[in-house]
Amino acid sequence: MRAINLKLVRDLAYLRGQAVAIGLVMACGVATFVMSLSMLDSLSGTLNSYYEQNRFAHVFAHLKRAPDDIAERIAEIPGVASVQTRVVERVILDMPGMSEPAAGKIISLSKNPHEGLNLLYLRAGRFPEGKRAREVLVSQRFAESHRLDPGDPVEVILNGRLETLRVVGIALSPEYIYLISPGSVLPENERYGVFWMARDELEAAFDMEGAFNDVVMTLIPGTNRQDVIASVDHLTDSYGGLGAYEREDQLSHKFMSHEIEELRAMTVIIPVIFLGVAAFLLNIVLSRLVTTQREQIAALKALGYSNSEIGRHYFGFVMLIAVIAVVVGTAAGVWMGRGLTAIYIEFFDFPTFQYTLKPRIIVLASIVTMMSASLGVFHALRLAVRLPPAEAMRPQAPMSFHPTIFERIGIHRMVPASIRMILRQLERRPIKAMLSIFGIALATAILIVGSYAEDATDYILNFQFNDVMQYDVDVVLADQTDDVAISTISSLPGVRSLEPYRSLAVRIRSAHRDRRIGIIGLTRSDGMHRLLDMNAGEAVGLSESGIVLSSILAQTLNIEVGDYVTIEALEGRRPTFQVEVSGLINDFSGLVAYMNMNEINRQMQEQNTIGGVYLLVDPTHIDSLYGELRDMPRVVAVNVKSSTVKNFRETIARNSQLMRPFLIGFATVIAFGVIYNSARISLSERSRDLATLRVLGFTRREITAIQLGELVIITGIAIPFGLVLGYFLSWFTSVSTESELFRIPFIIEPSTFAMAAIVVITAAAVSGIIVRRRLDKLDLVSVLKSRE
Repeated sequence: MRAINLKLVRDLAYLRGQAVAIGLVMACGVATFVMSLSMLDSLSGTLNSYYEQNRFAHVFAHLKRAPDDIAERIAEIPGVASVQTRVVERVILDMPGMSEPAAGKIISLSKNPHEGLNLLYLRAGRFPEGKRAREVLVSQRFAESHRLDPGDPVEVILNGRLETLRVVGIALSPEYIYLISPGSVLPENERYGVFWMARDELEAAFDMEGAFNDVVMTLIPGTNRQDVIASVDHLTDSYGGLGAYEREDQLSHKFMSHEIEELRAMTVIIPVIFLGVAAFLLNIVLSRLVTTQREQIAALKALGYSNSEIGRHYFGFVMLIAVIAVVVGTAAGVWMGRGLTAIYIEFFDFPTFQYTLKPRIIVLASIVTMMSASLGVFHALRLAVRLPPAEAMRPQAPMSFHPTIFERIGIHRMVPASIRMILRQLERRPIKAMLSIFGIALATAILIVGSYAEDATDYILNFQFNDVMQYDVDVVLADQTDDVAISTISSLPGVRSLEPYRSLAVRIRSAHRDRRIGIIGLTRSDGMHRLLDMNAGEAVGLSESGIVLSSILAQTLNIEVGDYVTIEALEGRRPTFQVEVSGLINDFSGLVAYMNMNEINRQMQEQNTIGGVYLLVDPTHIDSLYGELRDMPRVVAVNVKSSTVKNFRETIARNSQLMRPFLIGFATVIAFGVIYNSARISLSERSRDLATLRVLGFTRREITAIQLGELVIITGIAIPFGLVLGYFLSWFTSVSTESELFRIPFIIEPSTFAMAAIVVITAAAVSGIIVRRRLDKLDLVSVLKSRE
């Protein structure tokens, strides 16, 4: 081994503590990069493969009832490749062990279930045979929640009649990868399921012989989907069409797309932070190493080593740390990716979902890491290469020791000598101090961002379920029912009070922008479903004739209060009317709008039409109430607030337990890496000064106070700055994660700030203990030897 290579090994061993700290920060960036990019590949690849193999549709449409021959006319639309009509109905289920009714959807199967669109993946059992056998397939999550196996019976209310169906198989569908009930944002596997039944049996059960109420289709590549949607709407208008929509607006696919976009953002943002901090630390360490080894560099050049060889020597020091970081980070990224895979398997229903790491990701991670490390040490390498031997043999010129600001204004007379030394050191190296402050502040900020989601979740639970939702049970009625249902439901056991509401499927337009949404019609804004702004907590009024839009919808349509929007109803007589925007509301629901229920009925040219009722109930009669609701033919869903809250808490808790430790661990690594390196470099730079003080009679405790005082001041300044930075980063996260599905409120609890500060202070304390041990081992004789 050449002498210069032995020197590299010795340098790395001497700086092993700093090298490990830098390597860990760099490895965190590599791990996040590998995890997010590999999961992006795995999720996108699995999704696209599943869609292609199971022929997932491009366009969807639901209607009241249309004769089968309309399918031929739809197939003739230019650009349509294939068409499949179906019967789809919402049903109520009577499940053992559940007091409240479960809800579901039942979908017809074609005669040959291996042909057509949205093909099912059979997880267990077989396909139904039809012929009045009352056989069904059931979605996997619902089957697991109720321990249903092929051969088990399940009681379902079909068109007002209680029927006993027999499960013959468990299936998955590309249409329900993320299976949630309408209006929810999280799966409720125990309370909502999908069933598939032979077409002839389902037609007979719902009086749909020779007709259909749902159609899906695939398109020829390059087809203008909006033209197809317009043609489908034209054909289905007279049959109660609710408006066709493309795959991008299909609920399950929309959630999947949102998850992919989050992974794509994570691939860029977080690795940049970690690798940027690591590059900054490498620059400081290598610059200090070059400064302290001036004589060695001169000697190497005098012995015949070229500038390029010396440059490669120090560059090799950096690359060795980077290579180790890539190895460790890749292993950690794979481990994290497998952990994230467990989350995806819990939430998303794929036939198979395997974590895969493609070689190109490791290559790309290596290139990015090497480039960031190279950029970070470019200045230090240039110093080493351009240092003339004659100049390097002489001691480095002393710094300019002019009076500091504190000395010029006279404050130095008011503080002890040790404090003056610390202030001089900070003022004479302002860039180093500011970079150290920024690095520690960044770690503090990441800790806040990591805990912000938990604070937001707690706020959602309290605000949405306690303040907004003042009811106990939400009863959803089939079609649109007149208010005779109100008197029927009000007489049920346990009902203390009720409040009707209505939902209306519409297309809302403003200029060239439009969205397909649902308008919720309320009788009052301060009733059982209160209109409250989640940011201000203030009530939003509901005018008699205006419309209140969610802020996300208003931004999407680029409208403000006082503007008019065009409403195209997608049901009933399908009128088109204009309405003034009377208010905006910040809520969690994404694209949603609210109107006075009476105004909706007036515009729809209907009277006393409702879509559901909110109930306040007596808990002592709740079981009797559920039994009555289960037997009512018009009831298609019963949403119990307490059950929703429980599911929400359990789901978020499982997700938080897996992801939060990663963020806290990463932030702790950054904090320790920055603080420890700053302390060690400061010790290297001031070792002669501290040794001189020891010879002059200063005790170990006094020089420790001088050395660690700088660390205390830097950390003390960095933490408040980091708290502010974390506040704004959390705000940015809240804004950037907004989607048309939901939005996360910007809420940070004081305990989150306290936790971040405690973690950083702990990292500083550990670094201080390590530096104190170094001070105890300070060799006064060797340090004080003259370098002239």
